[in-house]
Amino acid sequence: MKYTTASIPDLSGTTAVVTGANGGLGLETAKALAAKGAHVVMAVRDQDKAADAVAVIRAASPGASVELVPLDLASLTSVSAAAAAMLGRHERIDILVNNAGVMAMPERRTEDGFEMQLGVNHLGHWALTAHLMPALLRAPAGRVVSVTSTAHHFGRMLDPENPHLRGNYDAWRAYGQSKLANYHFALGLQREFERASVRTTSLLAHPGLSRTGLQSTTVSEGGGGRLGTLFHNLVQRTGMSPDDGALPQLRAATDPRAKGGDFYAPRFVNSGAAVRRPVLRPGADEAITRLWRVSEREAGLEMVIDPR
Repeated sequence: MKYTTASIPDLSGTTAVVTGANGGLGLETAKALAAKGAHVVMAVRDQDKAADAVAVIRAASPGASVELVPLDLASLTSVSAAAAAMLGRHERIDILVNNAGVMAMPERRTEDGFEMQLGVNHLGHWALTAHLMPALLRAPAGRVVSVTSTAHHFGRMLDPENPHLRGNYDAWRAYGQSKLANYHFALGLQREFERASVRTTSLLAHPGLSRTGLQSTTVSEGGGGRLGTLFHNLVQRTGMSPDDGALPQLRAATDPRAKGGDFYAPRFVNSGAAVRRPVLRPGADEAITRLWRVSEREAGLEMVIDPR
């Protein structure tokens, strides 16, 4: 049977955090979770757009329980403050969807000096997950969902000597690297959960080609070149709607049959029903080891999984 938002079970009593919940896939994810009774923490940078997103959610579900938390993934200080706010209000977090991201931007640096795409797409989410880990572990069956892309196929594992591609920057190379980092983060996190014998799980999803603002932003920012224009035109003609594009990450976050390490994506690579796909990328052990070492060093945070 095709997975839809009607397949999502009752989520009453749960707390879900969604990054980038002010538009696109993040908004559709937050809207679907709230409609099923979850209390949704919308962790977003643009608070004006977030207020509009809250109105959209409450128009669809008048009784929706949502809250806004300012989060700029390009700032470790902001990530720490956002996590502290969430931990101060919530004893446990049942679902964390690391959804926010940027694509093929011109070379830029975050507040902490990271290459922007690696900083936002991976390192900011690494730090947020590390900060929220105690609340995730307190949930009866917490889930962390990392959102990658088919671009992970042309990504390269991190070079510990130059993870930020200084002197060797290419917008699409940087994007592929960041999406491969998301991929290996999800797999590595599940490995760490299993080693610690906890019930918390890590899952992976990608949305295929979905008509969100991601491609248009790439074009307007000028980082993606002709390939950015090609993808923008392609997604306008053949891309899935944002609500369909959000289904893989929603399934990863909520399907009672999903297991740690599962990967959900469109059936036909970039379009189609949300289904479980095989994890095929070779060399994961070495890549995960590198990723952990570089992420801990750059973010200044260990991923501590203490079940006590």
